[in-house]
Parts: sequence; C-alpha cells; structure tokens
Amino acid sequence: MDTRTKEDFLNGQVLLIDKPLGWSSFQAVNKLKWVIRKKFALKKFKIGHAGTLDPLATGLLLICTGKFTKTIENLQGLEKEYTGTITLGATTPSYDLETEVDQTFPVDHISEDLIQETRGQFVGKIEQTPPIFSALKKDGKRLYEYAREGKAVAINKRSITISAFEITEIQLPEVKFRVVCSKGTYIRSLANDFGRALQSGGHLTALRRTKIGDYNVNKAIDPLDFEENLIGKLKNS
Repeated sequence: MDTRTKEDFLNGQVLLIDKPLGWSSFQAVNKLKWVIRKKFALKKFKIGHAGTLDPLATGLLLICTGKFTKTIENLQGLEKEYTGTITLGATTPSYDLETEVDQTFPVDHISEDLIQETRGQFVGKIEQTPPIFSALKKDGKRLYEYAREGKAVAINKRSITISAFEITEIQLPEVKFRVVCSKGTYIRSLANDFGRALQSGGHLTALRRTKIGDYNVNKAIDPLDFEENLIGKLKNS
C-alpha cells in the first residue's frame, strides 16, 4: 500500500511508471492524475511527464507531481537507455509498426560481421533526421499532420550523441539492440538509417525504455498497480 500523503504529492514526487504497450504518455499521466485527485479530493494539481514514449513503446516514464514539475526540463535532458528490435529487409513510412510496410529489400548479403561493422557508424556524435511521423513542429504544424496529408516537407537534421549501440542478438531479419543516447534521439530514425547503411531497409518493431539518467525501469510500476496501491481495487475494475 502506498502511504504517501497529499502533502507529499503537492510538495513533489518523481513517479517511476512502466508504461504499458498501447498507452500514450498522455494517457499514463491522466491515469495518475485521476488516481491522485480521487484519493485526496484535489481540485487543482500539477502533474506532467519528462519525455514522451510512443504508444508502441513500453518502459520507463518519469511523471512529476506538484513542485517537482519544475524539474521536468532537467529530467528531459538526461541520457536515456533503450532496448528493442530492428527488423531488416523492409521499411515503413513511420519507421515503425504504426504504418504498413511500403518497400522490401534483400537481406541475403547481411552477415553478423557486416552488422557489427555498420553498427560502429552510429556511435558518437552523429546527424539524424527525425521521422516525418513525429510531433515536431514545422511552420506551426506537427510533422505527422503533413505526413497524414501526404505532403512532402523538408526536415532539418539534428546533432545527437549515441554513447552506446550494442547488438545483443541476431536472428535475421530481426536484430536486437541496446542503445544509450542523448535527448532528441529518435530510435525509429536509427532503425531506418541502420537498415539503409546495410544496403537494405529497416524499421523498429519493438522498443523499451530502460533508463533515464540514474532512474531504472526495474524500480518502475504499472499505472494500474499504482492505482491499486494508492486507492485499492475499484468495484468495477
């Protein structure tokens, strides 16, 4: 049972949430907001997350409450660690499973040595183009809005730092990995660029955020478990 008080949440907490597959980051924040407001009969209450996770990704989401919402910007700047799967031989417009495969490519020429050799190109400070299916704004409009309208738009590259890119398992066409990267890195773009560098194609088929700075997902809790710990099981749940 969670014994934290109303004052604890108002003074500020950093809540480590393990975001489930299919949930948006916004949904996770709203769930916790509803639970905390219900428990303590709060009308006004500050809460927000420190870095979006796509609905198709799972893992660590830092949610700040009360006065700790002022620290969100600092938390967003921390280095992040992810694990996941890149599927080679095919691309999608969104660089992940949000959209259907649009092109297929051969993988017969791809060996473990080539994968390891190519991996090295993506370690250190690199230039990366964000996906068109992203929430970044251009001329006051989200990029994904242009994408859904089928409009071509020039996207500026950005400098990011990948301090570790480790291949953990190879079972072609799937390649499992671990990445440690700076703020602003799109793992979907990494998957797409990695496939292209292998003279094939690639898209992201699984992603889990495991760390943000010193915060680790093994200390995180499912939003529904947070609800049960704070207010107990609801009769209709």
